[in-house]
Amino acid sequence: MSQNGTITSYLDENRRFLPSKEFLATAGHTQSEFKHLQKLASGDPLAFWDQMARELQWQHPWTQTLQGEAPFVRWFEGGKINASQSCLDRHAHSWRKNKAAIIWEGEEGEVVTLTYGQLHKEVSEFAALLRSEGVGVGDRVAIYLPLIPQCAVAMLACARIGAIHTVIFAGFSSDSVRDRVHDSQCKMIITADGGRRKGKIIQLKKIVDDALSDIKEECVKTVLVYSHLKIDMAMKAGRDWLVSEKLAQLKNGDQSAASLDASHPLFILYTSGTTGKPKGIIHSTAGYLTQVSATAKWVFDFKDEDIFWCTADVGWITGHSYLVYGPLANGATVFMYEGAPLYPAPDRFWSMIEKHKVTILYTAPTAIRTFMQSGDEHIKKHDLSSLRLLGSVGEPINPKAWMWYHSVVGQDRCPIVDTWWQTETGGIMISPVPTMTATTPGSATYPFPGIDIDIFTQDGKTCEMNDGGYLVVKSPWPGMAQGIWGDNERFLDTYWSKYPSVYYTGDGARRDEHGNFWLMGRVDDVVNVSGHRLGTMEIESALVSHEVVAEAAVVAIDDEITGQALVAFVTLKNDATRDSSLHELLRNHVAQQIGAFAKPKAVRIVEALPKTRSGKIMRRLLRELAQSGQVHGDTTTLEDIGVLQRLKELDQEEA
Repeated sequence: MSQNGTITSYLDENRRFLPSKEFLATAGHTQSEFKHLQKLASGDPLAFWDQMARELQWQHPWTQTLQGEAPFVRWFEGGKINASQSCLDRHAHSWRKNKAAIIWEGEEGEVVTLTYGQLHKEVSEFAALLRSEGVGVGDRVAIYLPLIPQCAVAMLACARIGAIHTVIFAGFSSDSVRDRVHDSQCKMIITADGGRRKGKIIQLKKIVDDALSDIKEECVKTVLVYSHLKIDMAMKAGRDWLVSEKLAQLKNGDQSAASLDASHPLFILYTSGTTGKPKGIIHSTAGYLTQVSATAKWVFDFKDEDIFWCTADVGWITGHSYLVYGPLANGATVFMYEGAPLYPAPDRFWSMIEKHKVTILYTAPTAIRTFMQSGDEHIKKHDLSSLRLLGSVGEPINPKAWMWYHSVVGQDRCPIVDTWWQTETGGIMISPVPTMTATTPGSATYPFPGIDIDIFTQDGKTCEMNDGGYLVVKSPWPGMAQGIWGDNERFLDTYWSKYPSVYYTGDGARRDEHGNFWLMGRVDDVVNVSGHRLGTMEIESALVSHEVVAEAAVVAIDDEITGQALVAFVTLKNDATRDSSLHELLRNHVAQQIGAFAKPKAVRIVEALPKTRSGKIMRRLLRELAQSGQVHGDTTTLEDIGVLQRLKELDQEEA
């Protein structure tokens, strides 16, 4: 990777922020504690992770911390553990029994609080219900719910009995639900009658019905439905059941935690790839839980009085790791909100922070840029003095947004932990530790202790300071993915084939003279729109599935609000009629096929796409054209240079 204008602008950033004396005086953990861990991790990483794992609740100790060779390794071999037990039982049976585990607010303003004692009871009862419906160890269960406390209940109940959950973001369409359920052969789906978004009701049960009607092999035996909004819905006899009715029929609602191998799969989570088919990433129980518990504790500096708000949905890895498993393993109180950030007014986030006295806010740069655009006045009319720590996740945050977040939201007193990690890594890999790290706007700073990260050149050598390269992980880490469901060949090819025994992240990065890591975004065809990772091939497949489309090429351009935005170039079939409504029709078709968040920002209907003589679409040229209206790259391999000229003319006409 060569240095470009983006990298040069980051090289000019030299502001540094140390944690304030006020923050250090009230922090949950001391500098000396963390220095001890850093020293341990630098000398013996396995001993460090061994110590982190001992903070969980184990049913039987492990005999070997790490076994095997990358990528197929087993952490804490010989140990027996249950994630639900580590997240609930030890807290519910302590003084935390009456401490709030989840505080939830709905879009209409309703509030529900579940203590650790209450959450433990609900999870135990729901686990017993799953057992009574024939769900056992290793069975897959799909969870398609709005962001309500029952998401956490369902996830932890699956973990309690050893079932493997796969959470599907409630913004996905029926086609996406169908594909994920079919790929993992789910035995059960847990859903709700509906959810709320921007004042509208999304009929989730109907989407599930549509998804199941397209699956020829009936792998799903049961659909359990929460009556969240109390709306009418169709129920299929013998398959669909209300959760409330089934719980009322239970004779014994107490379900003890199953004893599971440390490497037992905890969940499958689908993430986009460079082909049309999403990848079912598998995470183990003990290794994953160790990493998210340790990183949550140290990166977010948890104290017992904290109210922690991770704004992510549980349908994404951030919600898994830092809305459910990481915080609950630490006995923290999490805040959860079902609804849109600017609904019904632009100050919704800030009013909830003031109302619930949120102390830690962990959100995405997309949201931060949206709030910036909305105006400071919506923030300044609320008391945000409860905030003591801010976090960023999902994509690199530019220095301008970082500074606004620090000065306007954090009022120049809250440290910012800008975190880098992926679905595949399970937990945070690079991040400041707020009690220790001098932060620089736009940089994720340093790897977490025990994480062996480097930046490689194309030929596998470590990059020089300030040179851009490929971000890699050189040694196994506890939260690492265990494979792709049903496709280990794809797992090896995608992540482990570029460099021998080294994990290839697919992200570009550089390192400055202070050792800070700067993430420069994706280097493949996976794009990041509003923190959602999407494969361009997946969107192209959706476009081509429309009857009028012959070919499609999708590229990403920089966007001030969403980080990246999608522009689609499509050619039409010969008999297709082109009219002014077709652009919006195709945008809506993508939303129907994948979800509204995947809508291209623009659809450009063209006569032909630029291709090499071998027939490969030159997306690089399309990306340059969509971004700047000009093409500066090499065009010598183009089969027909006239195609590019006609695209330029079309771009000028549309401008």
